[in-house]
Amino acid sequence: MMAGITNAAVIGAGVMGAGIAAHLANAGINVVLLDIERKYADAGVARQLKANGFMDPAFADRIKTGSTSDDLALAADADWIIEAVAERLDVKQALYFALDGVRRPGSIVSSNTSTIRLATLLEGMSERFAQDFLITHFFNPPRIMPLFELVAGPKTRPDAAQTIHDFADRGLGKTVVVCKDTPGFIGNRVGNYWMLVAQNEAIQLGLAIEEADAVISKPFGIPGTGIFGLLDLVGIDLLPTALRSLQNALPQTDALQAYDAEPALIARMTAENRTGRKSGAGFVRLAADRKSREVTDLVTGDYRPMKSVQSESLDATKGDVQALMEHAGSGGRYASVVMEKTLAYAVSLVPEIADTPDAVDAAMCTGYGWKQGPFALIDSLGAGWLADRLTARGLQVPNYLNLAVQKGGFYSVIEGKRCCLLPDGSLCPISRAEGIISLADHSLAAGPVADYGAAALWDVGDGVACLEFRTKLNTFSLELLDAIDSALVDVGKGFQALVIGSDRPYFSAGANLQLIVDTMAQGGAKALGAFVERGQQTFKAIKYAPFPVVGAPAGLAVGGGCEILLHCDAIQAHAELSIGLVEAKVGLLPGWGGCKEMLRRLYSLKGTVRGPMAPAMSAFNLIARGTVSKSAFEARSSGFLAPSDGITMNRDRLIADAKRKALELVHGYTAPEQPEIALVGPSGSAAMRGTLEGEVIAGRATAHNQRIGEALIEVLTGGPDADPLKPLSEDDIMALEKKAFLTLAEMPETIARVKHILATGKPLQN
Repeated sequence: MMAGITNAAVIGAGVMGAGIAAHLANAGINVVLLDIERKYADAGVARQLKANGFMDPAFADRIKTGSTSDDLALAADADWIIEAVAERLDVKQALYFALDGVRRPGSIVSSNTSTIRLATLLEGMSERFAQDFLITHFFNPPRIMPLFELVAGPKTRPDAAQTIHDFADRGLGKTVVVCKDTPGFIGNRVGNYWMLVAQNEAIQLGLAIEEADAVISKPFGIPGTGIFGLLDLVGIDLLPTALRSLQNALPQTDALQAYDAEPALIARMTAENRTGRKSGAGFVRLAADRKSREVTDLVTGDYRPMKSVQSESLDATKGDVQALMEHAGSGGRYASVVMEKTLAYAVSLVPEIADTPDAVDAAMCTGYGWKQGPFALIDSLGAGWLADRLTARGLQVPNYLNLAVQKGGFYSVIEGKRCCLLPDGSLCPISRAEGIISLADHSLAAGPVADYGAAALWDVGDGVACLEFRTKLNTFSLELLDAIDSALVDVGKGFQALVIGSDRPYFSAGANLQLIVDTMAQGGAKALGAFVERGQQTFKAIKYAPFPVVGAPAGLAVGGGCEILLHCDAIQAHAELSIGLVEAKVGLLPGWGGCKEMLRRLYSLKGTVRGPMAPAMSAFNLIARGTVSKSAFEARSSGFLAPSDGITMNRDRLIADAKRKALELVHGYTAPEQPEIALVGPSGSAAMRGTLEGEVIAGRATAHNQRIGEALIEVLTGGPDADPLKPLSEDDIMALEKKAFLTLAEMPETIARVKHILATGKPLQN
């Protein structure tokens, strides 16, 4: 947890309040969660447990629930009090007056309001309250969405704003965007306008929902839910309320006033309780057969069967965004009106809502999931092209856009640093917060130390190198294994430590399955065996390198991606880590030391029963089921992370934190000694087989799952000749892994599993 924030209180246990409380608990904070009645607060915690709001279910114990009528005094112990009650000024201010009577001096109070200005919230409040007050706007769900909008007032203590800024960044893992005190701030001011235009223009055009969502999604780097999928997700009835609040607060000249906040179709759907996923029916619903789907016809308002996407515009333009927006078909007309208006609106709001364009882009990327924010998207389209399109449409071209046309865009790189164009015509360097290392930033200033094709080696300072994988999904191929070997040699010559990680949202999806299929087809088990040995040698080289190696995983780290991490001296993981040995799902077993490394880790895990049986059984359960963690904290509980491994909440800080951990290991570093591991032998294998047979009898394991389980038992127990009193070497256990891997790889059922997952992305249970 961060210094300055150890206890917090959240008032309001609705979707947002309960989610905020859960994420504060994820950060190690003790939380008081209050609602009108305690039962509502208890229900909020229960919902978060069901919705995976907690990174570890045990973290729910950090929340104490109560009612505002009986337990408001509990807020007296809070360093930070967050109001998340109904979006009504009278309700919020009544709560503020009550809180001001019980909170301790210097405690920070903030509102999670999404639309009401800070100045309005503070009307009639005391000077002392105003000094401690902020707006801290989380996005839903609070655990997942990085955006955290921070609004301070003219009377807000600077140290209060800085304390929350730092804690939100490092403690909660948020991208903190400082906003001006304007209606809707940044994310919802631009995002709600985009949603409103996209919704209403589709209705006016009578567009098929399938085409609308396909157009306003992937081509523009917008999440695949599109607009109507997003409306179903957030709640169709909620957008009109937010829009009316914005329209009431904005001048009549604002472009948002040009659209009806609640068209007739939306009013009808709300009246019929067709409000989206929460009601089970929205723009999309399950049909009566509970298998197929139906969608709302935007012309009639009735449901019809969902169809495959049919779009002349998408077919003709094949991903070219300019061509799509210029296309005469319905999809092209829709794309052009929605995105031209949205981009022009975003430009017109700077400097009203933010001083710089990168703040707007950050808000849309981290709050709405866009790959590029509006200003970066304009640069990719061409500022001059967009200005011409707006003129042809009869829309006013914002002065700031005309300036970008003259200057060649909103963003530029000067002397290796990314800069942005300000509305006054000056250029401003875009700075990273202290303690952030971005390989993308490094690439602007200088190239990598070495480019191996499948990977690159970067100098991240202080004698530490960072190895970045560059294959598809960072999967392991012979070329990547070669690159790792070359990097180990290069690091040994010029660096004192190595970090393995990148800016990508995933660490590694493991071995290249297509390569495995092709190798078997062309060279059989002998060729595949050589590939297995190659990976074993490379991963051992990492483990016994003469310098410390720290893995820095985020997102997906499965199969070989998990195995390479298990061979590192330490792991510094992003909190949102999905790690596991999943080879059994494709009919295989870990072949690059994953079994022996899990045995070694589970032997040393606190609370493990002494002797070789308990670690073997734990490893069996993890590997046979292909268990994947739902967070880094869960990974630590399972043994994938050691107690000494670190967890970083903010993804942007991961490489820097991993570098810091590597430097901590440098002084006096010596490579680990090769261990010997006692395996349980035949007696343990009989007990494990009994468990496996029980799974088969109960119908929870298929015949091929049983074969995989038998092979895994052989590896984890050492086979029929193993003796618990005669420990095996690493090489002995890896030989068992290789044998089991190749035996399974030759089975038709395994080949079918591998081909099925390559074709569909889903595991086959055969």
